[in-house]
Order: sequence, then C-alpha cells, then structure tokens
Amino acid sequence: MSTNKPRIRKIYTIIEETHSDGTVQLDKPSRKAAAAAVFSNPFAGKYQEDLSLLYEWSEQLGEMLTQKAVAALGVEPAKIHSYGKGAIAGGKGELEHCAALMHPALGKPMRDNVGGGKALIPSTKKLGFPGVALDVPLHYKDAAFVRSHFDAMEVRLPDAPRDDELVLIVAVTDSGRPAARVGGLKLEDAMKEDGLR
Repeated sequence: MSTNKPRIRKIYTIIEETHSDGTVQLDKPSRKAAAAAVFSNPFAGKYQEDLSLLYEWSEQLGEMLTQKAVAALGVEPAKIHSYGKGAIAGGKGELEHCAALMHPALGKPMRDNVGGGKALIPSTKKLGFPGVALDVPLHYKDAAFVRSHFDAMEVRLPDAPRDDELVLIVAVTDSGRPAARVGGLKLEDAMKEDGLR
C-alpha cells in the first residue's frame, strides 16, 4: 500500500436547490450537493500501465468528498436518496485515469458514507479544460429502476482541470426530481434487495 497522497490544489462543494420547476412550486426544495477535488495527475503526459495509485487515492478522496457532500445537505447519511460520480482529466491526461479513479475502489467509501447503497453508482468521465461542465448522473442508491430519481447534476469548476490535473466528483441528493410524474417503479414500492428494483 502506497503512502503517497494526492496533491490537492482545491476542493469545491456545490449545493443546488430547486424551489420550483416550470409552473410547479415545491413545498420542500429538491436538493443536490457535489463535492469535487482538484489534484495533480501523476501520470500526465506519459503512459503508465499500472494505475493502482489512482485506485488508492480514490478511496481517500471518496470518503472525504462523500462526507462533504452529505454534510452540505445537512442530513444523516441514511437520508441520502441518490448518488453519482464523475471525473475529468486535463489535456495531458487520459480517460483511463478517470476510470481508475472511479471504478475499482470508489464505490466502498461512497456507500459507507451514504448509509448503504445497493445500486451501482452511475458515472461519467471526460477530458476537459478549466471551466468545462460535467453532467454527473444520479439515481436512487438502493434500487436503480426508481424512475423518479433518474437525474443529473451539472458541475463546473472555474479553474479546473489544468492540463496536468484530475478532478474527482461525488454527488448526492435528498430527494428525486421535482414534480416527478413519468411512472415506473415508485420509491415506496422498491424492494431494495438486488440494487435494481
């Protein structure tokens, strides 16, 4: 196990509250929060076969970012409804660097800090530049087919990523979409056994 730690330049925490959607005024705002870490990419501009260092970093960052996102909503971890993750590599990075951050090891620290989570965590990745937008996909943490929670949160950092940087993002919600009404599996009917239904 490496003792190397990511060299973090910035951490952002973003809260989005929806009070109305179209003509519908909500009794209670629908809230989303994202926490993002901007850090140096140790493999910028060079090919590296073994990306396990990024797996390790994702565990450290994943715990911290998930805790920050949950804290931003001011709810207990068990009250989190949906989750999602995203990563951006700067111009000297690769999509595979994003994959290494998100896929082998990030799930456990996220689930540990949202009161469970049986469903796969939806994800997205891209190469980008400072200010690029990333739509982080979201769905219900215990049953991915709960249609009222199919959603996304746009995350945009004004000064990241630089060419030699990576951005890792964790997003959570305290509810589904505002005024959801397109049918499908309802939250109250979800079995929460297989991560799907």
